[in-house]
Amino acid sequence: MAACRTGPAMTVPGPGRRKFGVCTALFTPFTKDDRVNEEMVETLVEYGIEHGIDGFYLTGGTGEGLLMSNAERVQVYRAAVRAAHGRAKLIAHVGCVNTDDAVRLARDAADAGCDWVSSVPPVYYAQNPDGVYNHYKLISGATDLPFMIYAASGIVDPERDARLFDLKNVNGMKYTGTAFYDVQRLKRRLGKDAVFVSGSDQHFLAALAFPDVFEGSIGTLQNVIPDHFVRIWRLAEANDFRAAAGVQAEANRAVEFVCHTFKNHSLRKAAMRYIGFDCGSFRPPYRPYTEAEYAEFCAGAQALGIFQKGVNHENETV
Repeated sequence: MAACRTGPAMTVPGPGRRKFGVCTALFTPFTKDDRVNEEMVETLVEYGIEHGIDGFYLTGGTGEGLLMSNAERVQVYRAAVRAAHGRAKLIAHVGCVNTDDAVRLARDAADAGCDWVSSVPPVYYAQNPDGVYNHYKLISGATDLPFMIYAASGIVDPERDARLFDLKNVNGMKYTGTAFYDVQRLKRRLGKDAVFVSGSDQHFLAALAFPDVFEGSIGTLQNVIPDHFVRIWRLAEANDFRAAAGVQAEANRAVEFVCHTFKNHSLRKAAMRYIGFDCGSFRPPYRPYTEAEYAEFCAGAQALGIFQKGVNHENETV
């Protein structure tokens, strides 16, 4: 399917490009009858690649993974693999309440052709250092793919967390927080190289000020304004932090509008509909957004002037 554009795609890499780059925490698109919209998954991946995105984080928090069945998550993995066709990294988030389910998902992700496996720490049960260690040990050892810890709480304890990197295949961390110094201390403790990426959209440039630590980002607004984050990345790589700061400031206005203006969480997906990709609403316990709420969103988006309203590429079979 053709993809609409919010701005000119940037395809020329900057100098000294680091290993990981800019990745999208992909929204999971659902049809009107609440099925995974595989064709839209493919369209979103193609759109991201056209705009310089280096990879996709699948069925994470943004992608509603814990609100989906394992079979549905595998649908997303396979659709993304078909679309990427080796042109982007695919990180399959497999976190589940039940670690055995996460282990099975990790194997399914490997079979589907994903490049990395990732998981949040234990959910609800065993939320202690031993539980985290065993959870990650079982998941990371289930395949031969590199494993990425998802530190979603923003809390890193260098002394406590260093041992997680001794586990088989553990080779990276998605860190959503601002304690960059603690992450730097953690990386210095490791006896091996590892990939660290920032998960906080509004602090991406700040993370890149720690060039010995962070090698890219994984975030939500990369779905909506990928060009901004690619520009931040490439300007920082060229050591033009003043110009990058201007782009980050505009991106932060978009973050505030999409993530903090509206009480209904589902309106984050309304941003995708506005630029041309109807991904449905978030699943319960979130409630669907109404057409009146969408109209309010559109009025605000138009006033903001950062997003370009696109042609609707909703699958006609939905």
